[in-house]
Amino acid sequence: MAEWLSLAEVASAPGFATRAVARLGHGVVDRTRFLADVAAWHATFAAVAGPRVALYFDDTYAFACALYGAWHAGKHVSLPGDTQPATLQRVLRGVDACAGDLPGALRPQTGAPVAPLAALDPRRTGLVVHTSGSSGEPVEIAKSLAQLDAEMDTLQAAFGARLADAEVFATVSHQHIYGLLFHALWPLAAGRVLVAQRLQYPEEMAARLGGVSVLVTSPAHLKRLPDTLDWSAARAGLRAVFSSGGPLPPEAAATALELLGHSPTEVYGSSETGGIAWRRRAEHGDRWTPLPGIAWRAGDEGQLAVRSRHLPDDDWFETADRVAADGGGFVLRGRADRIVKIEEKRVSLTAMEQALLAGGDLAEARVIELPGDTGPRLAVVGVPTPAGRERLAEGKRVLNERLRAQLLQVVERVVLPRRFRYLDRLPANAQGKTPLATLQALFRPVRPEPEWLERGELKAVARLPIDADLLVFDGHFPAVPILPGVAQLDWAVGFARECFVLPPRFLRLDTLKFQSPVRPGMVLTLTLTWRPEPGSLAFTYTSDAGPHASGAVVFGAADA
Repeated sequence: MAEWLSLAEVASAPGFATRAVARLGHGVVDRTRFLADVAAWHATFAAVAGPRVALYFDDTYAFACALYGAWHAGKHVSLPGDTQPATLQRVLRGVDACAGDLPGALRPQTGAPVAPLAALDPRRTGLVVHTSGSSGEPVEIAKSLAQLDAEMDTLQAAFGARLADAEVFATVSHQHIYGLLFHALWPLAAGRVLVAQRLQYPEEMAARLGGVSVLVTSPAHLKRLPDTLDWSAARAGLRAVFSSGGPLPPEAAATALELLGHSPTEVYGSSETGGIAWRRRAEHGDRWTPLPGIAWRAGDEGQLAVRSRHLPDDDWFETADRVAADGGGFVLRGRADRIVKIEEKRVSLTAMEQALLAGGDLAEARVIELPGDTGPRLAVVGVPTPAGRERLAEGKRVLNERLRAQLLQVVERVVLPRRFRYLDRLPANAQGKTPLATLQALFRPVRPEPEWLERGELKAVARLPIDADLLVFDGHFPAVPILPGVAQLDWAVGFARECFVLPPRFLRLDTLKFQSPVRPGMVLTLTLTWRPEPGSLAFTYTSDAGPHASGAVVFGAADA
């Protein structure tokens, strides 16, 4: 393996001219090219008057060059976790310039001279990562280069000998602390080749994981490995599979062992604490082993506290996780900060989720808070098991009531969730996590969930509960909300495309009528009738109050 570099000297140490840094497509970038690309970014950021810059790149090599260019220009770096408008509004107003896939981004200065750079000051150099926090509110977490270097020492001591000169592939983003450490900084320090482009789909993983390699991934990806793909090349070349972002279910760990040839090395920690402990389920079961140099203790109520060089000082940091000692390590016992107050009752969301899973109808469950005019309410997002899907086929109300009955074992009736969403899989971001805001957005859909009363080749009928939380009511109108006519038309076409084979091109509207307004709380009956000749879709909306809207949409072929 190549000689180890501290993060402070990655772009300043002399020598190592032929040392491979990254794989771009089928080619490998050496250190000489890396230093030239860092110099281009250094010149760009040196011309920025202010001290703070934001970076967002999909390509990990381009990110690493911009990061070191910014650091050597004396800038403090902010790493937004995504490019959602709310994120950018919050992050960009606090920086003086930005680079990468961001609005108004700078570009590297081509032809910049490659002058020797001094080693970075590990105490004065740093960055900020952004995390949603336990409440879902965004949190900025500052990391000095000294802290990041301590993480490198820890990872190398724990796992370095196993990896040797393997190329490092990732499915997770370097914009978050786990991907930053494992896919960007650790390879640069250890002289391993980082593969610049993330693997996003199982098909890419099976096709590209050949040769001596390491996979940096998450439970969200490992839970979805299909056994229909040919994983033989991956099994032959992989030295290790790392997973972080949440506990890996035992069945997913077993599948990964079978398909990839490795029980994934799970790394437990947080953006605040850095790495804390690790395990491989095939060897350790539920027990976590502290990483080298990590001191830990459990408080009176079992709350985990840690002390390490990954933290900004030598004080004990109390986490929100409860643990119980187990041999030389510990097992997790749920989060202490998932206690909420509903109707003046203290409720453990973790206990509710455990009760939901124990009933056998859900494979995964999340209980979340939703804001309400009279106080927060609880809602459930679940992934049904095959048994749960059978109950769901009898009607959503059947499964809802069964789950509510299970929850009565752990909570009082007054706090029971009133809203449920059932998915094929939980949504996940690039880091493999399921942000609270993403789950909350599921309860503000653009259209209602249909209850199909009839679905034939030419006719379909659905009941549509019109919830006040539908996004289409926003601004239409605040005092007296009314369902927009354009939404009714969009729903009719969208639901029809799920039921019938419609031609691709919209031609015209015929006989469109809006007879009476639709308000929150109503239950509409949507009737769709498809006439292949002349390609006309008729729709009507009715309720107990009478007719609301009707019309016909004419479609044609793509060249019509």
